[in-house]
Amino acid sequence: MKELTGIKIMVLSSLFPNKVEPTAGLFVRERMFRVAKYSPLFVVSPKPWSPIDSLIRLVKPKYRNYPREREIDNNISIHFPRFFSIPLLGRRFDGFFMAKAVKNYLQKNKLTKTFNHIDAHFSYPDGYAGAKLKHRLNKTLTITMRGTEVPHSLHHKKRAAMLFAWKSAEKVICVSNSLRNLAINIGANANKFLVVGNGVDDEKFHYSINKDIRKELKITKDAKVLITVGGLVKRKGVDKVLSAMPKVMSRYSNLHYLVVGGETAEGNNKIELENLAGDLGVADNVHFLGKLAPEELKFYLSAADIFVLMSSNEGWANVILEAMACEIPVLASDVGGNSEVVSTSEFGNIIGLNDVNVLPTTMCEMLEKDWSREKLRTYAQQNCWQNRVTDLQRIFTQIQQRATND
Repeated sequence: MKELTGIKIMVLSSLFPNKVEPTAGLFVRERMFRVAKYSPLFVVSPKPWSPIDSLIRLVKPKYRNYPREREIDNNISIHFPRFFSIPLLGRRFDGFFMAKAVKNYLQKNKLTKTFNHIDAHFSYPDGYAGAKLKHRLNKTLTITMRGTEVPHSLHHKKRAAMLFAWKSAEKVICVSNSLRNLAINIGANANKFLVVGNGVDDEKFHYSINKDIRKELKITKDAKVLITVGGLVKRKGVDKVLSAMPKVMSRYSNLHYLVVGGETAEGNNKIELENLAGDLGVADNVHFLGKLAPEELKFYLSAADIFVLMSSNEGWANVILEAMACEIPVLASDVGGNSEVVSTSEFGNIIGLNDVNVLPTTMCEMLEKDWSREKLRTYAQQNCWQNRVTDLQRIFTQIQQRATND
């Protein structure tokens, strides 16, 4: 793959890994650090701030803990300017204040002339702020839709802000067809929207038993094991899996459920989930493992029989491909791009989000089925990050050529 000539990128994403939040926006980092091999770039990850944040932290100690203003990761500069964001008001003004703060930060640090393209992730507030910066600084713009657009589209002002952002962009990259259709259905120009899904690092994620996770967790080899990876928030649907366990355990008494994940900006319902497991009588079979580094996650995925994701909203869940790369099938809810990833019954099953009776039945059927590990692994490899970067390179090149010709 050749270097991209002429294009210099500023990545704009409020979610990006840092020393305070090492797992925030890993999917953005995975994609753009690969793009960085072919084009110079730096990252701006604005962080919300208000004068009362310190008071809120007296009640919520982890509320808005800020990283340092600048970090270096793999020789790439990552900047964390703060923008004014009023708590409890739905962050409806975030796009405006984000654009203002980033512009001031770029000017203060003499960065405005070091790039000619803005690559914004999430349509609001980042994409909206990117659109404002494009017009003020005379840059080109791409926006990636990642799934937050679904709830934002229900709010009139945020929907209008997203439409403005999409209209301003040269291209809008959608991680799933479902997001592209969402944008078109609320009035966006279909010609601007391209689908490039997230990818998987097939070198990092693969079947591995170098660590005997079952032995560490005191799970016998003949046990059946489910696993979910995601933040401990209502949206991820861990409660639905817990509620299905008693019925599944009537057939597979030696069933265990691994829950990987912890607190996120959306919240933390671990105590609620632990109480639910206790009420259902399955607490001894549920393992809350907290957040795991990507390098460790493959061992836990490899120890499981089925990956389960009953979330209520997803763009394109990277972890589905990560599970397949570790050679386990996937049971997922029929939301967002899940059915586009689990595209055939060879890779798993898709069921309705609220099909509470179907969930335990499908789990049992999947635990009984003999899955082709080779097919799961091959499919994941076909969706590796490098193939995605090839598509992105083509998009960036076309935008730069048009800008040069103009």
